[in-house]
Amino acid sequence: QVQLVESGGGLVQAGGSRRLSCVASRSVFDIDAMGWYRQPPGKQRELVAQILSSGRISQPDSVKGRFTISRDNAKNTVYLQMNSLKPDDTAVYYCNAWKQGLSYWGQGTQVTVSS
Repeated sequence: QVQLVESGGGLVQAGGSRRLSCVASRSVFDIDAMGWYRQPPGKQRELVAQILSSGRISQPDSVKGRFTISRDNAKNTVYLQMNSLKPDDTAVYYCNAWKQGLSYWGQGTQVTVSS
C-alpha cells in the first residue's frame, strides 16, 4: 500500500510559478509509476505528468514546456514544477502512484490561477 500527501497548492497570478510536492509512504524508486493529475471545476480528471520507475516521462502537449515532473528518491518525493501558469490551469491537483497493478491517490491540493 502507498499513502500520498500533496502540498504546495494555493493562489497564484497568471504567469507565475508554483511547485507541488507529493510525499510517498515508501520509496518512490520502488513504485512503478508516479504522476500528477488535475481536475478542473466541472471537468474530468486528466493527466498532467507521469514518471516511470525507469525515469521515462509522459506529458500532454498542453503542459509540455511549462510543467516539469521530477522525483527525489532520498526524500520519497515527487515534484511538479509549474511555470507560466494560466487561469485554465486552475484545478485540484492529485498525486497518483501505481504499484503492482494498484492505483493510489492523494487527497488533492487546490491550485487557483487568477487573471
